[in-house]
Amino acid sequence: MATAKPGERKLQILQTVAEMLEQPKSEKITTAALAAKLDISEAALYRHFASKAQMFEGLIEFIEQTVFGLINKISAEESDGLKQAEGIVALLLGFAQKNRGMTRVLIGDALVNENERLQQRINQFLDRIETTLKQSLRIAATQGKLNNEADAGALANVLVCYVIGRWQQFGKSGFTRDPMAQWPQQWALLVGK
Repeated sequence: MATAKPGERKLQILQTVAEMLEQPKSEKITTAALAAKLDISEAALYRHFASKAQMFEGLIEFIEQTVFGLINKISAEESDGLKQAEGIVALLLGFAQKNRGMTRVLIGDALVNENERLQQRINQFLDRIETTLKQSLRIAATQGKLNNEADAGALANVLVCYVIGRWQQFGKSGFTRDPMAQWPQQWALLVGK
């Protein structure tokens, strides 16, 4: 039997956790259930992660790296601030659509009864998103793309609240309410177009 390269088993564990979270009616993820799904012992899980909280931290790290890598690409390739903001919001909705298990992490469902620092990390992630949106909206204001009375900070907060709401609908509906449904019409309403 070939041995796995370093990091492969760790990645396999994280992928399996994400897959388990994709089940609309999934039970709380236990190390016993995870080990059974992977056909390994719980002790083998703990060789890669000291705790279940570390597994969730690995998922959150994946979310952060993926999302902010794509946001940086949007910001670098698009000079129009309003289009940057639109691209970021669409990215966040699309990320949830493609990563159901990660959506349950983002809305906190998967973090219930887990270490409090995990939810704090998600909150920090959302704060960074809001700051990034505010920067894009400030650019849009200087470009004359927003109403003169528009408050970039307030609008950035509304956009984050909108995204969280769409994520919630998606997760709580058992992944039947598409977060991208009516996106163009809703974007126009959000920015007053």
